[in-house]
Amino acid sequence: MDRWHYLLVLGVCLVSTAPLEFLGPGVYRRPRLLLATLLPIGAFVIWDLVAIATDVWTFAPRYLLGVRLPGAMPVEEFLFFLVVPLCGLLTFVAVQSLLDRRVHTGARPIRPR
Repeated sequence: MDRWHYLLVLGVCLVSTAPLEFLGPGVYRRPRLLLATLLPIGAFVIWDLVAIATDVWTFAPRYLLGVRLPGAMPVEEFLFFLVVPLCGLLTFVAVQSLLDRRVHTGARPIRPR
């Protein structure tokens, strides 16, 4: 079961943020926004590949399936670079939509204490 930990955490992140797609204009329905979020991740993937190649960090095989992409990057690590920004974007867009709705309905604005 240990080998599935990394993927399970990513899956929980995706499943827990999936309903946020329906709290506003969504993310999956806005491909340009999604692409603009995911394209810069290429820089982080390159940085990660350099760190792996120079042994700056490694990954515990106990928690990986053993599938490696070119450059010896575990597939779970690559998926991390896609899933985490996607979940963050889903959360941001949902919160922004809820706050916009609150303003448009004439509800009292939220003020920090």
